[in-house]
Amino acid sequence: MSNKKDSISVELNKAVQEAEKHNSWFSKSNILNALSYWKNKLNKNVLYAWINKYNFINQNSKVAIIMAGNFPLAGFHDLISVIISGNNAIIKPSSDDKILIEFFVSYLHKEFTETNKFVKKVGKKTKICCTRKTIPNLRVIQKYAVKLGGGTNHRFNLSDEFLIKDNHLASSKKFEEIVKKAIKNKKKRKITVEVDTLKQFKKINGLNFNTVLFDNMSPKNVKVAIKYAKGKYETEASGGITLKNIKKIAATNVDRISIGELTHSIQALDLKLEI
Repeated sequence: MSNKKDSISVELNKAVQEAEKHNSWFSKSNILNALSYWKNKLNKNVLYAWINKYNFINQNSKVAIIMAGNFPLAGFHDLISVIISGNNAIIKPSSDDKILIEFFVSYLHKEFTETNKFVKKVGKKTKICCTRKTIPNLRVIQKYAVKLGGGTNHRFNLSDEFLIKDNHLASSKKFEEIVKKAIKNKKKRKITVEVDTLKQFKKINGLNFNTVLFDNMSPKNVKVAIKYAKGKYETEASGGITLKNIKKIAATNVDRISIGELTHSIQALDLKLEI
């Protein structure tokens, strides 16, 4: 997984270098400042505060944007405004700032496309969701691209819910106590418990948490575990999910399937944006 994350960082660094080379007015520090600015602005709370000021009536319209390019990602604000208002953007990047805009939009387009492939494989009964693992600075719009592709979002960040992973359980002989402690201190947050064996699930089955995540379990064992759950929990499968095996996973009647690669290891398309 780290190699995939590293490949994204390499691609981003390459785009920064190309943008600096393409426009001599764009220094590396200016570009990094722009990225840092959007990292802070593309925050769930900041975005909610922004959109709550408006009443979006006309949605799903096509909005053409002729972008400025006098500083790095100058047109990004217009793009985000169109997307967050529920409309579709047709954009023409400035020739001065085409490298960075095309880089980010190509990632989002690829995420939309890949998500939609998984969604079409499983139909409407099983949800396809991404995870919180995203490209630095792009979490909000990456998750929006997944939603446009027909997917749903996993927790937004570490504070959204308790996620008790199987490695937490493996480190404790009494992992039931870990789950009980989380239940006691959840403060309206949902609790997801990750297990990778039927034995682990049997030990916590019946406790008052929200979601059980079956990690890297075979379709056969997932199906058995779902029967054990008897509808008490939302069920989720993850780990090693591909377009080749997702139908078998969905056939277990699991509620949702999470695919981290939708957001943390998508390769950018060679996408040229012109009107």
